[in-house]
Amino acid sequence: MLDHVSITVSDLPRAARFYDAVMAALRVPCVWREADAIGYGTRNTADDDSHTYLTIRATGAAIAADRRHWCFRAPDRAAVDAFHAAGIAQGGADDGAPGPRPHYHPHYYAAFLIDPDGNRVEAVSHRAP
Repeated sequence: MLDHVSITVSDLPRAARFYDAVMAALRVPCVWREADAIGYGTRNTADDDSHTYLTIRATGAAIAADRRHWCFRAPDRAAVDAFHAAGIAQGGADDGAPGPRPHYHPHYYAAFLIDPDGNRVEAVSHRAP
């Protein structure tokens, strides 16, 4: 459903440490970096529209922690675990440890973090173990 999305942050160097770590855990490459933004993933083209792209943008202002939520696909459960550990190590806060969430479906395995600006992020694998 989503082609691309931007997450705003108040402190880009701090956010870069967090998002570089969690995106690497999910095997999503950082593809560009500028003074006020960082890009991850692969942009769609006329010949291949199966990708999603994330931009982290600096605002220079405080971010209101208003329960915005972004969920990233993980290739497997190990990547969900790595996402959570990497995020905690880089200043994120736990908002739901890695584990099954069977109320969504029998193989839903996810972890939730609050990034250093209060944005709520999730990684999920839908595959059976």
